[in-house]
Amino acid sequence: MNVRLLRIDSRLLHGQVATNWAKITKVERILVASDGVARDRIRKTLIVQAAPPGIKVNIVTIAKMIRIYHDLRFSTFNVMILVENPIDAKKLIAGGIEVRSVNIGAISFDNSRKMITDTIAVNQEDAAAFKWMHERQIKLDVRKVSGDSSKDLWKYLDSKEF
Repeated sequence: MNVRLLRIDSRLLHGQVATNWAKITKVERILVASDGVARDRIRKTLIVQAAPPGIKVNIVTIAKMIRIYHDLRFSTFNVMILVENPIDAKKLIAGGIEVRSVNIGAISFDNSRKMITDTIAVNQEDAAAFKWMHERQIKLDVRKVSGDSSKDLWKYLDSKEF
């Protein structure tokens, strides 16, 4: 499987992803890897409806994503993988999904998270997952859309003392 983009975005599939990233990466399939969404019929329906014309969307668990990545039947697929958080991205990479960079769009703020950019909030678990990726020379690319200039998330984490 050719992973053209692994993106962390708590919103998962939305307008920017559907139009910009799918077009620029030339994917034929968008795979949403989320244990929670895979069990939520309403969220699944909404995500499938947000798919751009001509691009199939599948919602799978983290474990299933790892299994199908290693399944030779899917070896010719050009895909975009979307996850909600850095912990799920780390699980996929630790499970053998090969990527050189991870794109980070937005991670929603809550009481357990600290804002490190205008759209990205992290907690200690998130920061540990990003550190794990950084230690493996995986680029942490902050961009909402492909035309934005790439920013290194590691510099933000480092400056916020995570």
